[in-house]
Amino acid sequence: MNENVLIGFEGSDDAGVYKISDDIAIVQTVDFITPVVDDPYMYGCIAAANSLSDIFAMGARVMTAMNIVAYDSCNVSKAMLSEILQGGIDKVKEAGGVILGGHTITDIEMKYGLSVTGLVHPDKAIRNNTVKTGDKLILTKPIGAGVITTAWKGDAASKEHIDKAAAWMAQLNKKASEIAVSVGVNAMTDVTGFGLLGHLSEMLSDRHGVKLDFSAIPFMDGVKIYAEQMLFPGGSNRNEKYFKPRVRESRISNTDMKLLFDAQTSGGLLISVESKKADDLLKKLHDAGIEIAAIIGEFNDDKGFIAIE
Repeated sequence: MNENVLIGFEGSDDAGVYKISDDIAIVQTVDFITPVVDDPYMYGCIAAANSLSDIFAMGARVMTAMNIVAYDSCNVSKAMLSEILQGGIDKVKEAGGVILGGHTITDIEMKYGLSVTGLVHPDKAIRNNTVKTGDKLILTKPIGAGVITTAWKGDAASKEHIDKAAAWMAQLNKKASEIAVSVGVNAMTDVTGFGLLGHLSEMLSDRHGVKLDFSAIPFMDGVKIYAEQMLFPGGSNRNEKYFKPRVRESRISNTDMKLLFDAQTSGGLLISVESKKADDLLKKLHDAGIEIAAIIGEFNDDKGFIAIE
């Protein structure tokens, strides 16, 4: 491997990191999604927030982004496309970056996202698998986006629940990341397609375990209603099949367990922080308006396994 590649694809980190100088490394990621709401502008905001999240998960700053667009011109008008792109522009601006251009192709299914470049000090990129025994685990957004958007696609979700879920998905992880960096944390990742337990498994690797407090985990409004109707996306079912062997026996219901595997779009950050710093970090998150943030577990030496109580 090139000596300037500090973090590549050999692990499960959220983005790649390439050293430019003793003080500068670039952080690169790319992501795109199909529509998860009806409103084109909000879809653009959510897709952009989802793409930007990996930069924040690495403790880095967003610098530039390139649009990735695939659309069906027969069903997506130029006005709708303009609104999608405006949502992306606004979120990148909010993140502190700029869009430099991009690429568009025709496709039978709408897709939008970003290729993003960020900056970080070469010694300060935060990895996802450097947790320590005794660390507390903090989650900064509620889970359940996969269930809510599946219910939306089936015309089964209320407007109130869709709107609230959309607001969560469009919320940047920028502020939470900056606070985590300022406090000093051991590991961090974001919750997206692999669900809470999937991304948590990546944090554990085979060296550590974790005990979760199910009652402390925040969920989106309405998600348990739709979960009882088994409105889970296909990705959630695949997550359960792949990651469930890591889960110790638990007393929670099968439906609640499936929610922990729910494939998320633009979820919150999972933060591993020393126990003595956890309350301070949580207070700073709450004071910054991230009031839903909660300590949901603690890391231990149960190599690679997740216990839920």
